[in-house]
Amino acid sequence: MNSGISQVFQREVTCPICMNYFIDPVTIDCGHSFCRPCFYLHWEDIPILTQCFECTKSTQQRNLKTNIDLKKMASLARKVNLWLFLSSEEQKCGTHKDTKKMFCEVDRSLLCLLCSSSQEHRDHRHCPIESAAEEHRISDEKLLQKMQSLWEKACENHSNLNVETTRTRHWKNYVNLRLEAIRAEYQKMPAFHHEEEKHNLEMLKKKGKDIFHQLHLSKAKMAHRREILRGMYEELKEMCHKPDLELLQAFGDILHRTESVLLHMPQPLNPELSAGPITGLMDRLNQFRVHITLHHEEANSHIFLYEILRSMCIGCDHQDVPYVTATPRSFLAWGAQTFTSGKYYWEVHVGDSWNWAFGVCNMYWKEKHQNEKTDGEEGLFLFGCVKNEIQCSLFTTSRIMLQYIPRPTSRVGLFLDCEAKTVSFVDVNQSSLIYTIPNCSFSPPLRPIFCCIHF
Repeated sequence: MNSGISQVFQREVTCPICMNYFIDPVTIDCGHSFCRPCFYLHWEDIPILTQCFECTKSTQQRNLKTNIDLKKMASLARKVNLWLFLSSEEQKCGTHKDTKKMFCEVDRSLLCLLCSSSQEHRDHRHCPIESAAEEHRISDEKLLQKMQSLWEKACENHSNLNVETTRTRHWKNYVNLRLEAIRAEYQKMPAFHHEEEKHNLEMLKKKGKDIFHQLHLSKAKMAHRREILRGMYEELKEMCHKPDLELLQAFGDILHRTESVLLHMPQPLNPELSAGPITGLMDRLNQFRVHITLHHEEANSHIFLYEILRSMCIGCDHQDVPYVTATPRSFLAWGAQTFTSGKYYWEVHVGDSWNWAFGVCNMYWKEKHQNEKTDGEEGLFLFGCVKNEIQCSLFTTSRIMLQYIPRPTSRVGLFLDCEAKTVSFVDVNQSSLIYTIPNCSFSPPLRPIFCCIHF
């Protein structure tokens, strides 16, 4: 091949990041191509929308597909390099002056025909170098599959680490808010509850400190696993970049080590900061009990909970949240009553279900929702439960706040205090406070709301 043409061909099949032949090449929006591993490693900690390494144009990192034609060209370039290497003087046996054409699978060495028949190697398994190289290319695909699995685990670990980091950063503030809410509740009770209050608050503080310590340990494990996963991925990438013959001789136990790394993946904690029962709580709330009549509305309830899911996606890209579609069993229900002043209490039976939310909203939010102008949180005060692939998460609004408590499995009570501008939620069976939303920006009239999706 003409040397000028050869150089142009070499450039076309070379990754501009690692300067090696492409392995699993991907072409991004602007038309430039990179090895998938190089692209992943280079942009690992950069947002989804980033700049091309070559032309600096903005590009999306998502849904990258292998450039099959470029992959074939890179494979052809490797074959040409192998042929040139086998034809070179350095490939001749120093003892017999014959070209090394055989690969010994036992000691992974290159031999001439006479050496492969010698006493030292005659009992070993041999094959032609070209056949061994072809077998390597098949193994190379397996190596790429392992790399993809490794990278998916690295991304999962990265997301989990973000979750744990966020929880750790906000944990002390969350515990303090729970303590304040429980203190405020006890202030409404008779003075003889003082010892119970002291016991419950001390227990909550101790649990909070224990969980804070566990979060730090979990975060450290994930950070350590991140380095191991990245190191193994880079090692596999370097292995893929080795020339065919060198890779044949160095393959070793790397696949087994990769499997071992994939087996031990730390998972995020599922912290539960339960509070003790408050004596007399249910008796006090039942004094304000009302019966709520609901009117069902099936339109847009899936969009409503979808927005809640998006808001709760801590440490993740919002595009990674699975879209929640409407089902025949999806509905949004409004209470027939409206409240402008006073105190009111009612209960909702939630059982073991999930993907529900209930509370109160003002008429402004209701009208905006019906006109499909907004699904935001302003004027919306909820307690809810949503489930992802791993676990259920509990939350309150407004603003979105995760609640790290045991999931209620029977009835949840809502206490609306229009004068104090608070909405409180209680676990009825446990006679315990879930959370009180303080300083609510009420603009009466207020209306009960309930949303549920069954899959």
